[in-house]
Formats: sequence, C-alpha cells, structure tokens
Amino acid sequence: MSACVFAFILTLSALSRATVESGFVSTPTNVTLTSYNMNLVLRWSPPEGAASNLLYSTEYKTSVTDYSVGFVNISALECDFTRLSHLFISEHGKYSGRVRAQVGSETSAWVESNSITLDKDTIIGSPNVSVISSGATIEVSIKDPVFAISALRNVYIYATYNITYWKHSQPEKARHISKVRQNPLVLNDLDPWTKYCVQVQINTERNPIPSKPSGIVCERTTNEEEADWVPALVTLIFSVAAMALVVIVVVYRKSISNILCPKDALPQHFKEYLLTPHKVSIITDDTSEDGSPLEATKMTCSKQLDVTVSVDDRTRDLTASEEQ
Repeated sequence: MSACVFAFILTLSALSRATVESGFVSTPTNVTLTSYNMNLVLRWSPPEGAASNLLYSTEYKTSVTDYSVGFVNISALECDFTRLSHLFISEHGKYSGRVRAQVGSETSAWVESNSITLDKDTIIGSPNVSVISSGATIEVSIKDPVFAISALRNVYIYATYNITYWKHSQPEKARHISKVRQNPLVLNDLDPWTKYCVQVQINTERNPIPSKPSGIVCERTTNEEEADWVPALVTLIFSVAAMALVVIVVVYRKSISNILCPKDALPQHFKEYLLTPHKVSIITDDTSEDGSPLEATKMTCSKQLDVTVSVDDRTRDLTASEEQ
C-alpha cells in the first residue's frame, strides 16, 4: 500500500516539474496565427502536464507597432484579435501574436507566432450559390462570404468567379468558366429536360489561394421552346380581371346593393289597412281527411279563434311582411 502512495507522490512531483521548472511555468506549444474570412485568430497547445488552473495571456503587434495587450487570464486555447474593440485592423496589414501561460503569480516566457499579411494569407470561405431554371437555361446567383472586417469586394476589387457545371449524370464531363465578373450569370448552352449541377470558387489577385468551393447545387432545365412570357401573361390577365371587377363594384355599387338588398315599400293603402286593428276569425275543422272526428280534440263543433293583427309601419318592410 505504501508503495502505491509513494508512486502517486512521484507522479505528482513529475507533473509539477513539467509545468513549473525552477520557479518558472512551462511555455505553451504549437503557437500559430491564422485568418479565416479576415479574422485574426491566435491558437496554441497547453504545456505538457499543465495544471488545471493554468491561464493564458496574449498580445499582438503589427508591422509598424510593438506588442500591445490582447486577452488576459483566459483559459481557452485560442483568441480572435478582431474582437478587441481597441484594435484597428487593416485589411492589408501584417500581424503576429504571442502567448504565455500563468499559474498564480508565476508566468512562463512569451512564445511568438508566425506573421501573416491579412489579405494575402486569409482563407476565403465558400460563396453561397443559388440557381433558377428558365426553359433550357439556368441563372446562377452568387453571394460572397461575410468577412470579419470590411467586405470581400472592398478588399479584393478585382475578384472573379470560377464556375464549374456539369450534367448530373456526367460529372466527369464538367465545363469551366473562369474570370467571371457578371453576377448573376446565365448558362445557356444546356440541353432541355436535363439536370445540371453548379459549383463556384472565388479568385483574387492578391491572395494566391482560391476560396473554399461552394456547395454543389443542382437544377433541371425545361422545354427549350417554352416561352418565358407565358407565366407573366397569365399573371397579367388575372391582375387585369381583378382590377376590372373592383372598378365594376365601385361604379355600380348602388345598383348591386339594390339587387342584393331590395328596399321596396308596401303600397300606401296596404299600410293604412294594416295600421287599423282587425279581428280575424279562423274556423278549424275538427275532422280528419276521411271525415271521421279527430280523437285528439274530441270536438264535434267548430271553434272560432279571434286574432288581432297590428302592424307598425316604422319597423315592417316587404321582406318581413312576406315572412309573417
């Protein structure tokens, strides 16, 4: 049991020496400065056998300034200098960074990274591509990747597109169009009723590496003889018909209202007759259709019902009269 405890103590001692040697913290390793879409990221690996409470501080410098404070006392193994509000980053500037480790009040030596020129060394991300077919042609629309600072067309004024397209069933026979500035671009040397796929990359004069390729998007062409104006004509016809209907309703609204909701009044003499109360005698025949007495009433004689009818001409119209 004592041997196991002794071995554990030796292991802890070795790890401690790996991190702190003669009062100094071991340095981070694999320190590199990279850029993707014009950001500026410093990355590193922890020292071998690093303590769990190890922290890091970073600094940066440009080709015309000395090192300035970046991020302080962070536990992450990377930092993006473009997120520093006090740092002005030029799209064409040259940058480098450095990092050191810290345990308590003890710090390691600084470890410097490589230097990069932002517009020449940044990795340009994939453009976003969409396609729309129209007859036997396909329109390709391209959206540039979003940069951390500035915009692609501000950094690379002469950027162009490389467009690759092929029949879905024949990728080995892909066709290429280079140095394209037009956006969107129409591919018109296509077969009707055929599925085509498209992929795009961005080329710049200052950055020797093309962008990441876009995702592959596919679309099927239709009939070569199909006229593009047919859908537009159908839409126009429906629009004109709707407008004409609105005009008719506005111009003839009174006539339409009278037809749908007539307001004809009763003749004056009929109104005067109805205003005067009358007694109406209703004679009920208490026999069935075959002439036999009705069992329900048990009556052999007729009975009279007096009904007094009065009409208020202020509230009665023709429709109400007919319903009553």
